[in-house]
Amino acid sequence: MPPMADLADYNPTPHVIPEGENATPLEVVGGDCTATEKLIIVMCGLPATGKTHIANRIARYISFFLAMETKIFNVGDYRRDLYGDNLPAEFFDHSNKENLAKRQHACDMALSDVTKFMKQDGVRVGVLDSTNSSRKRRTHIRDKLKALGCKVIVLETICDKEELIEHNIRTMKMNTPGYEDIDQDAALEDFKKQRQNYMDVYETVDERDGSHIKIINNQTFIVHNARGYLPQKVVHFVMNLHTLPRVFYLSRHGQSEYNLLGKIGGDAGLTEAGIEYARRLADFARNEVAMEVKKDEETGEEKRVPRPARLWTSTLRRTKETAQFIKKETISTHKWDNGDEVDWIQFQGRARRNLDELYAGVCDGLTYKEIEEKYPDEFARRQEDKLSYRYPRGESYMDVTLRLETIVFDIERTREPILIVGHQGIHRLLYAYFTGLPRDKAPYVSIPLNTVIELAPNAYGCEEKRYLLLSKEEMMKDGQDEPVTSMPVKDREAAEEIRKSTEIGPRVHSFDPMNPPSF
Repeated sequence: MPPMADLADYNPTPHVIPEGENATPLEVVGGDCTATEKLIIVMCGLPATGKTHIANRIARYISFFLAMETKIFNVGDYRRDLYGDNLPAEFFDHSNKENLAKRQHACDMALSDVTKFMKQDGVRVGVLDSTNSSRKRRTHIRDKLKALGCKVIVLETICDKEELIEHNIRTMKMNTPGYEDIDQDAALEDFKKQRQNYMDVYETVDERDGSHIKIINNQTFIVHNARGYLPQKVVHFVMNLHTLPRVFYLSRHGQSEYNLLGKIGGDAGLTEAGIEYARRLADFARNEVAMEVKKDEETGEEKRVPRPARLWTSTLRRTKETAQFIKKETISTHKWDNGDEVDWIQFQGRARRNLDELYAGVCDGLTYKEIEEKYPDEFARRQEDKLSYRYPRGESYMDVTLRLETIVFDIERTREPILIVGHQGIHRLLYAYFTGLPRDKAPYVSIPLNTVIELAPNAYGCEEKRYLLLSKEEMMKDGQDEPVTSMPVKDREAAEEIRKSTEIGPRVHSFDPMNPPSF
């Protein structure tokens, strides 16, 4: 032991964590899940009940927020590869033994690939996406997967509301590869016959199928024997999902005083240009976010009618000031899906701490040039790994990912359009999650000022539009260029490629607040 005077610095066997100084929160790299815990999700349900949509959302959530390698094996893709697209409804007639054998072969090919995938090191979750309508088929699948020693959970989707089925057919199934280049009415009739063939032999999931989750009309959930970290994560997530069409809008705050000075972080107010953007955003919110196009059933005429809409901001001053001109009006009674009716207050603001910008710690309020001069080692470390780098006494993108999980759950479950006035770092992660970008690409996504990004997730991806509300020429009347808002990176070429692929391009729509178009 050293003398008493030296005990303050005496630490011969320090606690060293494997991840080093930029330790990532365990929750975003698998939590307390062991490296050997693996899960196979077997989808089950009639066509047009939202199976593929739910399977894709689950896979996206697990891969992005838990960093677990996940893959979907869609039996329909195997069937189309084997026997071609545009198969008639008769192909799905279960009394036809030849076609039944062909469909079984497609299933077995998918199962073979699932088995190979799950045997790999580092692989954690596999999803078998198919109708799996009979107990015999589901028993066959369990028998084939038993040797892997993985947890297997059946996820059944049930939809018995005709209007929801009709919507799912028209918005999802008619856009699948099997119905491309086919007259819509003929495709709809054929699909209904195909669905009836499955209904004729359908057997719902029960305790004989082992661990399972039932989702009924996205309202009722039955969970049987779903134990363990991964199954519980899946249960929690799917209880926030729905298959209805939805849209949300991402907007950075207007230009702040710190933007103009090139400073990061802080809690500054808006510049004159930022105030102007706030006024235009209010017009956009009223005429676009809070409106929808509906067709008159009698005349066929399309009309723009109001719709309930939500507004979220961070707790920081610049986002609240950006939302200050958005009017909060009570519109007609709104009916929740549980039957309750309320007087809806349009854009009733909700300031959310989880949406606050990435905290720069000791670097808060500095320019990147000042960071390079005062903290050259920190500057270099962030260039090496922008995703995991944590500012001293501040946050990393991985830290922010953890607090955005709650936000994503709320977006997934919300039916009404949402306008989210936030920050560059926050919107980069939300954008990457919903558009399918890998998490390590998120820090380089282009989220420009004065632009609203509209995202509409669906079963097969995410549609995107961008609206430029205030041009650079209008904003920079004093001759200044927009300040640098993202620190240089080591692999500049790769980062530039990501930025260009997500920056303003052909998808941008100009928005005239005095003459709003019917988007």
